[in-house]
Formats: sequence, structure tokens, C-alpha cells
Amino acid sequence: MTNTPKDALFILVKSLSKSEKRQFKLYVGRLGVNTDAKFLALFNLLDKMKAYNERQILENDIVKKAQLSNLKAHLYKQILVSLRLNPVNQNTRVQIREQLDFATILYQKGLYKQALKILDKAKGNAIENEEKNVAYEIVELEKVIETQYITRSIPDRADELSRQAKELSDHNVMTSELSNLSLQLYSMMLKVGYVRNDEDLENVKDYFDAHLPGYDIETLGFRERLWLYKAYLWYSFLTQDFLSSYKYASKWVDLFYDNEEMIYLNPVFFLKGNHYLLESMFYIKYRSQFKETLERLEQIVNNKEFSKNDNIVSLAFLYLNSNKLNLHFLEGTFEKGLYLVTIIEYGIKKHRDRIDEHHIMLLYYKIACLYFGNGDNKNCIAYLKRIILNKNLKMREDLMCFARVLSLVAHYEAGMDYHLEIQLKSTYKFLLKMNDLQAVQKEMIKFLRSLGDIYPNELRNEFQKLYNELKKYEDHPYEKRAFLYLDILSWLESHLQNKPVATIIREKAMAITR
Repeated sequence: MTNTPKDALFILVKSLSKSEKRQFKLYVGRLGVNTDAKFLALFNLLDKMKAYNERQILENDIVKKAQLSNLKAHLYKQILVSLRLNPVNQNTRVQIREQLDFATILYQKGLYKQALKILDKAKGNAIENEEKNVAYEIVELEKVIETQYITRSIPDRADELSRQAKELSDHNVMTSELSNLSLQLYSMMLKVGYVRNDEDLENVKDYFDAHLPGYDIETLGFRERLWLYKAYLWYSFLTQDFLSSYKYASKWVDLFYDNEEMIYLNPVFFLKGNHYLLESMFYIKYRSQFKETLERLEQIVNNKEFSKNDNIVSLAFLYLNSNKLNLHFLEGTFEKGLYLVTIIEYGIKKHRDRIDEHHIMLLYYKIACLYFGNGDNKNCIAYLKRIILNKNLKMREDLMCFARVLSLVAHYEAGMDYHLEIQLKSTYKFLLKMNDLQAVQKEMIKFLRSLGDIYPNELRNEFQKLYNELKKYEDHPYEKRAFLYLDILSWLESHLQNKPVATIIREKAMAITR
């Protein structure tokens, strides 16, 4: 699978809605001289194109080749200005920065008193909405203005501004340290996945302990707490402590419900927090609360007050549908979940420019598991092939490993013996290369390799032997990660009890009361 290079301006034009395109044309046409502007002609041409074609642009005589780059840059800027003026994009954060810009202009004109009045109001708004970075910028500009315009109406003005700058700086430093830690842990999760041995665990623990700043939870604001919970969440995920990941994801989501205005100011973090909460509940098989949390999230996302920009819509598609698949896995209702395949395929096509390759492959893996659970091994193999043949996937090595292991099992179930032998050799080489040959994988490959020498009447005994061997690793601190990607034990039980794997999983789900 290859990525076709795309032009940034072309992608931006194609991302615009009908109303945004209409507003852009009104914006550039506000003065009569712009009616025939070259950048508007270029916009109209790009809007009609199905794929970016520079030759077609030059053939339309809009601009000469030497000037095309500058014209594209100018058009790009004008579109961004137009989007900034769109009421849809006028959230609190943008409005505060707009006030800072206005105050800067007034200051440059020497209208100090007016600038300070706007800054004071914007600063209060910024602090109230936990926008402490821009609040610090505002205080710094206030300090600059006060050096030229000393107000006598407020005593000790210099002391007050110095104190505010120090407090905001301390908060921002704490936020920066916690966000850096969270980002690095998230990067480890994407690159390697869960810890695989004592050495991995020690490395993660040492890194976490060394980079977690000292803090007093009572003095932390909304944003600092958010990054703190995120850091602990990723540490819990990496170490496969899913009860702790549930604990910190719950704290993350509750933080938003306790500060409801933040749901609408920071919708991305709200969505992500709910996604990780659902993922944690999936791993600990908390089925009843999983369903309630998913329904509550979908209800809020569909609320007309919830942000509907392109980024939010793409994330909502990704998280809602990924967790709807997980719900079917929890309940063993694979057949009922098949309707999601069409929705997800359409959504991937629609949101492809805003969803990274890793998350697309993760959706393919879940779809493959859905087909596998439904007994449709050929479709399962087809989706796994999209992952296995993807040369651009540089992250999440464990996803690649288990995609290959599931492919082996699906080839066996489909009776594709010739392909199975090829797959075995390929998978074994891949796992050795990745240095990721875990005990569960070794036992699986050993079993599948020996199938050719096993008589049909001995098969049940061999399944039982494999089941007994793998059962030992179900709660192993490192080996249990294999069962997160593929419910091998339920597959073996389906053969031992002569029942479909979906039935086995459904019976297990019904036996769990929570």
C-alpha cells in the first residue's frame, strides 16, 4: 500500500464545506477589484479537480510556472483568513487570541489605556477557561505597556503583574513537563506496544519515575490534572495494569463532567478520554458500564452544541465505531456487528486525510476479528493482508505480529493448507526479525506446524494440549497481551466443545455479571 503525494493547498480546498466555499467567495469578493483575482481563479479550478494536476493549472493560463508557488501560498493564506472569520471557528480560544491581537494593535497606536482594558478582560477570560499560556502572554504584554504608561489607579501594579506572571509561569512549566512525559509514553506505546519482559518494564518504570515532576494535586488546575491523568494512563497501558488505566481514564473523563464547559472548549481531549476509558473497560471486560459509557458519549457527540469541525467529526467516527466493534466482541455478537463494516469503509475513505495510518490499520484488524468470530475466514484474511502488506506502517509492531498470527489461524480454519505453510515460514521469520517471539506465539506456531503429522482422530487431544499450555499464560504479566489481540483460548474451546467461537464468547459474556 503506497501513499500518493498530495498537494497541501489542494487538500485544504477539498476539505471545505459548501458553506465555507461560499463564505470564501464572499470574502474575496468584498471589494470589486478581487472579482477576477488570479488566486480566486486558481481556487475555482482546484475546486473542480478530482486530483491535483499542476499541468492542468498551467494549461489554463492562470499563472506562469515561476509564479505558481507564490500564488498558491497567497491562496492558502486567504483561505485560512476566511476560515478564521467563520463563526463556526470562533471558539473561546480563538476569541481570546483575537482580543490579544486587538490590544497589540491599540498599543502600537499608543492607545495604552484602551489596550490595557482589553487585556484585563481577555486575561480574566483566559484564566477562567484554563488558557494559561495565552494568559501568560497577556500579562507579559501588560508589563511592556506599564513600562510606558504607569497607571496610578491601581496600587502596586508592578507587584501584581509580577506575581501573576510567576504563578502562570509555574502552572505552564508543570503542564509542559507533564505533557512531555505523556507524549513520550504515548510514543513508546505506538512504537513497541505493551512491555514484553522485565527489562521493558524496568525501562518504562525508570523513565516514568525520572520524568514525573513533584506535584500537589490540590494546587493543580484543570489542564495540569488532565496531563497528569494522561501520563498515568499511558504508564498503566504500557505495563498492562488495566485496572489502573481504568482508574485514570475515569479521572480524566470525570474531570470534564465536573467542568462541563471544558467539554465544548476541549472536545478532542474529551473524545480521547472517553475512548481510553472504553478501551480500559474492554480489557477488564466491564461490559455493562462499557455500553452505558458508549451510549452517553454518542449522545453528547450528537448534541447540536458539541463542536462539529472536520477534526472532531473524524475523531468521533474513529472512536465511536472502534468501540462499537469492541462492544460486539465483548458480547460475542459478531454477526450483528457486520453492518459496521460498510460504515467504517465509507468513513475511512471520507476521513482518510485526517486519520493516521496506524488507526486505519487498527480498524482493519478489528474488522478481521469480526469476520473471524463470524466464521468468515476468507474476509478475515483479506483484511489482515492489508495490514501485513502495508510497508508504510512504522508504528505498533505488536499489531503487525498478531495480524500475522491471526492470519495463520484463519488460513488453517479456511483449509488453505498450501498457503498455511508459506504463512508459517513468513510469520516465523518476521517474529524473529522483530525479536517478538513470545511463548504464546511459539506454542501457536509449533501447533500449526505439526498439523500435517496429526491424524484426524488425534486432533482433539492436540487442541486440548495446546489449550492447557496456553491457559497458563492467561494471567501472565507479559504473555497475557497475546490474548488482548486474539482470543486464542475461546477459539480452542470452540473446537473442544464443537461450538462456534461466537457462541463461546457470548456464553462467557453472559457469565460475567459486571
